[in-house]
Amino acid sequence: MITPEPDLQSRGRWHDLLPAMMLGMAAFLTQFDVTAVVVAMPAMAAELGFGSAAYAWVMDAYSLAFTGGLLAAGALADKYGRRRALLGGNVVFLVGSIICGFAAGGSMLWAGRAVQGLGAAFVITGGIALLANAYARPDERARAFAFMGVLSGIAMALGPALGGLVSAWFGWRWIFLANIPLCLLTLLAVPRLVAESRDPAGRPLDWSGVVLLTLALGIAIESLLEGGEVPARIAAGLGLSACLLAIFVMQQRRRPVPIFDPAVFMRPVMVGISSLLIAVSVGYWAVLVYLPPFLNAAFGWAGPSVGFAMLLATLPMLLLPPYGARLATRWGWRRLFATAMLALLAGDLILVLAASGWLLNAQVVLAAAATGMLLTGIGAVLAHPQLSSAVVALVPPAQAGMASAVTVVMRQAGFALGIAALGAILSEEGTAADYAWPWLVAALGSAGGLIAAAMLLPDQQP
Repeated sequence: MITPEPDLQSRGRWHDLLPAMMLGMAAFLTQFDVTAVVVAMPAMAAELGFGSAAYAWVMDAYSLAFTGGLLAAGALADKYGRRRALLGGNVVFLVGSIICGFAAGGSMLWAGRAVQGLGAAFVITGGIALLANAYARPDERARAFAFMGVLSGIAMALGPALGGLVSAWFGWRWIFLANIPLCLLTLLAVPRLVAESRDPAGRPLDWSGVVLLTLALGIAIESLLEGGEVPARIAAGLGLSACLLAIFVMQQRRRPVPIFDPAVFMRPVMVGISSLLIAVSVGYWAVLVYLPPFLNAAFGWAGPSVGFAMLLATLPMLLLPPYGARLATRWGWRRLFATAMLALLAGDLILVLAASGWLLNAQVVLAAAATGMLLTGIGAVLAHPQLSSAVVALVPPAQAGMASAVTVVMRQAGFALGIAALGAILSEEGTAADYAWPWLVAALGSAGGLIAAAMLLPDQQP
């Protein structure tokens, strides 16, 4: 039973909005540090002197730690307190931001990003649980979560543009150092505005499951990025990762309260949703990571120019989610997700064309790149927000909570593997033409999502 501590009382309508605002700001920080960093990564690589594999680890260190942290954060937050989990995660995120801001080399930067990712997992987990507990009425809770979603959308959409401006005006380190006052504000405000809650009878922490899944993902990423021109090394690493994943599945089957119930995810519907999660991660989110160096190689753009150009791919995330929800009601799951994947596939293929060198002149290349970026953004926004709704609608109610939590983990895991897969085939020279192969891999991922949507999802109305 969840036992909130009634140490705070409502003091009027404005005060009642403050918990959502503060928890939303914490979520904003964790999302902003994903998309804003993307634009500044070429400057980081140039100053710290690392290549394409190390470039990918700037994002994958964050995603890997975030994924592992999510597996543990829910159980620890239930046992020791959701507010304590959020505040502790905020402190860890603050420490990681300081490490990144003062990084003297690639290894220190990756370590700082991993610390940030671990902290972000506890911030997100604690924030969602606290938000649900702070608003008892369903209508208030729905508005609070919608507000949090809007803030996350703003962070994802405007992160590249703001990151480019900060990097150009003050240097890339200030993308991380700017987190310090906001983290301190969260530490001061949340204890005064949000009551603690905990559930001592919640599910136990499965340390062995956390370690197995994190190791499997980490070894797969390392094999793709460091295998280089040695296929045997890549195959051996991926084989070991698959073995660890199989052990994890067997271990979960024996647990009375698993993190990941294999029976749920063997159903065709969940196979389809899982495929879509990976497809969007590879076909859109991983592409975002490599768009800044591609735009630099193709057009000589850097900093603010790249950030504003990337609004073509990110602004749909802010502007179009309501239309996606309406289309889901009108079309049903199969048609909606198939359309989304078709747009994503078309965008990735047009990016292949833009990078290929087959187009006549720079203006045509620019038009193709802009069209590809816009289509990927539209495809992603039609699919990404609706996948969580599809899980709730298509999975039995008793399993919806666990399935929803696992989909968040799968998003992050797919993002990390997508970055590694695209980075593994990118040449160190990094000419514009070299990006045709990563965009082709992204297109293959989107095509897989299109097939899964067409074959595995029901055509029913949500």
